[in-house]
Amino acid sequence: MNLKSNGNEENHVYQAQIHLFKHIYSFLSSMALKSAVELGVIDVIHKHGKPMTLSELVSSLKLHPSKVSVFYRFMRLLTHNGFFAKTTVLKAKEDGDDEEDEEVEEEEEEEEEETTYALTPPSMLLINGESPCFTTIINGLFHPSVMDMWHSSKKWFGEENEQALYESANGETFFNFLNKDSEAYILGMFQEAMAADSQMMKFALKDCNHVFEGLESLVDVAGGTGVVSKLILEAFPHIKCTVLDQPQVVANLCGTQNLNFVGGDMFKSIPPADAVLLKWVLHDWNDELCLKILKNCKEAISGKGKKGKIIIIDISIDETSEDHELTKLQLNFDLVMMTLHNGKERNKKEWKKLLYDAGFTNYKITPIFGFKSLIEVYP
Repeated sequence: MNLKSNGNEENHVYQAQIHLFKHIYSFLSSMALKSAVELGVIDVIHKHGKPMTLSELVSSLKLHPSKVSVFYRFMRLLTHNGFFAKTTVLKAKEDGDDEEDEEVEEEEEEEEEETTYALTPPSMLLINGESPCFTTIINGLFHPSVMDMWHSSKKWFGEENEQALYESANGETFFNFLNKDSEAYILGMFQEAMAADSQMMKFALKDCNHVFEGLESLVDVAGGTGVVSKLILEAFPHIKCTVLDQPQVVANLCGTQNLNFVGGDMFKSIPPADAVLLKWVLHDWNDELCLKILKNCKEAISGKGKKGKIIIIDISIDETSEDHELTKLQLNFDLVMMTLHNGKERNKKEWKKLLYDAGFTNYKITPIFGFKSLIEVYP
């Protein structure tokens, strides 16, 4: 590349380098956040009840004294990325300093200051024991088997099969990995992550109460431990909710008068109801398998005629959106679904084709769940 003397091209090259390096090194921000979660930084500040100084954090976390400067640099990056808020306070004098010395110091020099760190809204979503808590997503997404699969991507692109990258690299599907008895804790972690995301429904229900009005029964497909169904029942206690999931997921769960847990296979059949809820389900699967699920959903609401409906909560990618960061998040999710499950995040055109191919005649997409959308589907 030739650099011209007028400086304009030099500036373009510098900006290109910045853009390139920003993306090459962006994984370090993720790794720093993972380290903060593993160390317990966020929990310590939360339990302390007020901002903490670096020395207080080092002491509470029992870090090795030689790592103080290293820890500061981690906190500097995480603060820049919005996970901590930095404030400056006057440094407290140590016990034993007499008042006369204080007066002399005040006259001769300014009092020393030090930095404190407080939590921010994003880091508050990582407090263990609070709801929602997304630490399990960090632990799961950075599991060695998930991270290592990327070293096999070149081989995967050269293979003539429909395996996801995870299966190609590890010799088993991601869901089989979750369900292995020897890795039962991973399945639990996955269920906790899904439950944490489901807790976000309580913020959105007030904006979509109309979706559940008039329903007498609802099936929550792949509903896990029933977090979403319980939130729906808080607002609509008269609805009879059935949570359908794998037998090993619902085996030890207890229902209530209006909440029932059923072990089953959504690819074979779905219990009949006024409505079927698919929250973050269809993005796990390719179009062929999604059609099986949707046709079973259609059969489940067939007794209700045009009054029955499917309620989908999933991503609808909009590459024309002015919110570049939101679109980037959606596209990143698409890569996660593709490489882990052979699934996909869909745009509006893809949703239309999928729903019409499944035999539905009408639908409406409403962005309402942050980076996800509400999709109401009718026979």
